[in-house]
Amino acid sequence: MEFIELIRKPWPWYVAGPLIGLTVPALLLIGNKSFGISSSLRHICAACLPANIPFFQYNWRKEVWNLFFVAGITIGGMLSAQFLTNPNAFQLSAATVTDLRALGIRDFSGLMPADLFDPAYLFTLKGLLFFVLGGFLVGFGTRWAGGCTSGHAIMGLSTLQWPSLVATACFMIGGFAMTHLILPYLMTLI
Repeated sequence: MEFIELIRKPWPWYVAGPLIGLTVPALLLIGNKSFGISSSLRHICAACLPANIPFFQYNWRKEVWNLFFVAGITIGGMLSAQFLTNPNAFQLSAATVTDLRALGIRDFSGLMPADLFDPAYLFTLKGLLFFVLGGFLVGFGTRWAGGCTSGHAIMGLSTLQWPSLVATACFMIGGFAMTHLILPYLMTLI
């Protein structure tokens, strides 16, 4: 029972960070594999859509381990959401709450603000902007950068790849711009 209580609570950065970081040498030692999630969608499309699209014509079976990795993340997330929910209320710093309230965000009950990401907004202008356009931009950026934030920031930086440093810096700049410049403007429109 004590173990269950231990894994229900958020882990400090100095435990969780090194555990995430250890996936890099583990994957390299297991079979010279690269960590990243965004490529799994390409593997699924290549397996399920045997069309004559050059982007999907490659040996996706060689990367099937990545699909099992993503399936494990999905199943683990569902199991933890069902059985390992943190009994304590989600905590944000007072400064963050103040900043978000100034933008009109009032509901802090979950991991994502319901004022922005409630499924009821899916077929509204807010949903179009945050779900559809935002999802498109994330997908486009991932493809353009040649990988996602986890692939570049965790795997690419740890293997000293210059393109990953550039991509990670651009991800951070884009996040700061969205938070401080674009989101306040969008919140006044909606």
